[in-house]
Amino acid sequence: MAALPLRALTLRQLQFFSVLVEEGQFGKAARRLAITQPALSNAIKQMEKLLGAELLTRSTHRLELTPVGAEVLARTDFLVNTFEVALRDIESTVQRGRAYVRIGVIPSASARVAAAASEFLQDGHREVELSWRDAPSNTLLAELRSGQIDMAVAAITEPPGGLTCIDLFRDPLVLVVRRDHPLAAAGDASWEAIGKERLVLFESGSMPALGNPARAQFAQGPQPYRVSYSETLYALVRGGQALGLMPRLYTSSLRDPELAVVPLLKPRVERRVVLAYLPGPMRNVVAQELIAFLRERLPQAGEATVRRVSGKGARARR
Repeated sequence: MAALPLRALTLRQLQFFSVLVEEGQFGKAARRLAITQPALSNAIKQMEKLLGAELLTRSTHRLELTPVGAEVLARTDFLVNTFEVALRDIESTVQRGRAYVRIGVIPSASARVAAAASEFLQDGHREVELSWRDAPSNTLLAELRSGQIDMAVAAITEPPGGLTCIDLFRDPLVLVVRRDHPLAAAGDASWEAIGKERLVLFESGSMPALGNPARAQFAQGPQPYRVSYSETLYALVRGGQALGLMPRLYTSSLRDPELAVVPLLKPRVERRVVLAYLPGPMRNVVAQELIAFLRERLPQAGEATVRRVSGKGARARR
């Protein structure tokens, strides 16, 4: 059981601490909270007294978290976010008769997840309000840990700590090439077949962990271009400046007569697409039901995609 002084902490104090760290200054945080600066300062001092530890180091121009403060902040954000979402959940249930569920998804899997969610909504006339968040995997997993979303469909290369992860399907790397490129006619390609050609790949997400080691081992061309968006990647490939290297899931909506998707083999490099959520009880029954539905539905969609691409070679689209 927690010590009595710690039990005297209030949600309001935790909210003050979270906002203060986010704003970085007592003045800005106090204005956002609509309280006076001395009141905010006193609330933080009271928190530190109750915890028996310093949370912040203060100077004229900046605030810095102490090691203890950083640990407290992670748990504070989770409690504050969970409380805010619980209020919205209650409001949605009382005013509209609907449960409230927040879904995070990587952009490349959004079409598949949205289609599955639509099936879920139509199945049994469920009354639920869905909130969508699309972002890179590392962002989604961080928001999942902090209680900002209920579940996330994300791509990983290593198991993320503190989360329950259900493998949905594997997403291999492919080449995107011009339709008149020799590799398009070959139907598939090895890493060595890339030879001296320049690649273009995403600068963030799972690509650095997936593509860089394989490229360093097998491809000996110039340093690749690194871009943020698929539109830029496709434009560079279309212009003959590079071969595109990307997870196959991104190419599911590619409908460009000038470009072909080529399976990349020897070795097959792939990322894990998982359904992640916090262990323990969920906020509402509908969130649990949606997780169970996606767990069953999304692997089936992934398997169908794999068969279709491998069967049609370079001209396949997912």
